[in-house]
Amino acid sequence: MSVGTGSTAVDVRIMTRAELALRGVALDAPVRRPDGAGPSDDGHVLVDGANAALPHNPDSPYFVRDGTVWLGDESGRAEDTGISLTPVRRPKFYDLTTADGTRYEQIARLHGADVLATTVVQTCVRYAEADRCRFCTIEESLRSGATVAAKTPAQLAEVAEAAVRLDGVRQMVMTTGTTTGPDRGARTLVRSVRAVLEAVPGLPVQVQCEPPGDLAWIRALRDAGATAVGIHAESLDDEVRRRWMPGKSTVPMAEYEAAWDEAVRVFGPNRVSTYLLVGLGENPDELIAGAGRLIDRGVYPFVVPFRPMRGTLAARDGVGAPEAALLKYVTEGVAAKLRAAGMSGADQKAGCAACGACGVLRAAGG
Repeated sequence: MSVGTGSTAVDVRIMTRAELALRGVALDAPVRRPDGAGPSDDGHVLVDGANAALPHNPDSPYFVRDGTVWLGDESGRAEDTGISLTPVRRPKFYDLTTADGTRYEQIARLHGADVLATTVVQTCVRYAEADRCRFCTIEESLRSGATVAAKTPAQLAEVAEAAVRLDGVRQMVMTTGTTTGPDRGARTLVRSVRAVLEAVPGLPVQVQCEPPGDLAWIRALRDAGATAVGIHAESLDDEVRRRWMPGKSTVPMAEYEAAWDEAVRVFGPNRVSTYLLVGLGENPDELIAGAGRLIDRGVYPFVVPFRPMRGTLAARDGVGAPEAALLKYVTEGVAAKLRAAGMSGADQKAGCAACGACGVLRAAGG
C-alpha cells in the first residue's frame, strides 16, 4: 500500500481513512468518549495532523508504529500506509472539579485536539425503546456516571474558560437531548451560549438541536452569540427515518427544511449543517443527490459512517457498520459537490463539520 502521487494515491488514502473510521485502530488513546449521542465509541487522535475520532479496536489490522499507521496481515507482515497518527493528550482541565465536586470531564469533554463538546441536557424525551434512535446512547453515559443530567450555564462557562486557558481549545459544540417543550431544547442552549461567551468572549460555538417548534428560537440562538447551528436529520429518506428514528421521524421533513432555510437566513450559508449517516440502508446515489440539494440550500451535509456503538439498539440487534467502499463512494460524491459549491467544513468555525473528526470528508477535500 505505497502512497505516491496522482489520483490513484489519493483514492488509496481515502479508502484507508474510510477503513480506519470503520475498523478503528489497535491503539488505546488517552482521550476517549465511550458513550453518548454518537456517532462512535471512539479514541481521539490526529491523523495527518487533522482531528479524527477512531474506534478503539484491539483486533483491527491497523496499528501505530513510530507515529505512522501500519496495516498488518494474518502472516504477520505489515505495510506502512504513509498516514501519520498521534494520540490526543489528556487535557489539563480534566483534573479540575467544581466547588460542588463535579469533575469538569463530566460537564464537557475534549474532542479532537481543540474542540470542547457537551450535551447540555443528557436526557431525551425520545429515549423510550419504542421511540429511540437506534444509533444513540445519549442516556447510557448518564447511567454509567460519566456525566451529569443537566449542565448549568455557570458550569459550562467555568469549564470552557479553563479548557481555553489550559488546553488551547479553539471552539465549542453544545448539543442537547430533545426536551418536552416546543423549543425542543433551544431555550437551554440560548442560556448556555450566553454564559460561555461572557466567560470566553469570541469563542466560536456551534449549537445542535431538533427543529424548534417556533423558528424564532433560531434567531435567539444567533443573538445569544452562536457561530453555527446543526439541525441533524441523519437521513433524508422517510422510510429509513421511520425505521431508525421512530420518535424523531414524527417531525416531518418539511419542518427540517423550514428550519434549515431559516437558519441559513439567520446564520448565513455554510453556517448550518446536518448529519447524514452512511449505512442505514439509504440508496447511496439518492443520499448523494439529497446532499446536493442541501448544499444548494446553503446547508453543509456532514457525512459520517454509522458505527454500532455499545449500548445502542442497533448493536443489540447485531446491525453492522457499512463497507468501507460504500463510505468512500458516498464521501467522494458529496465532497465533489461541496468543492463545486465552494463549501468547506472548516469555514464554519465551530461544530462537527468544522472539526471533521467523525467522518472522512476532509480527507476527500470537503
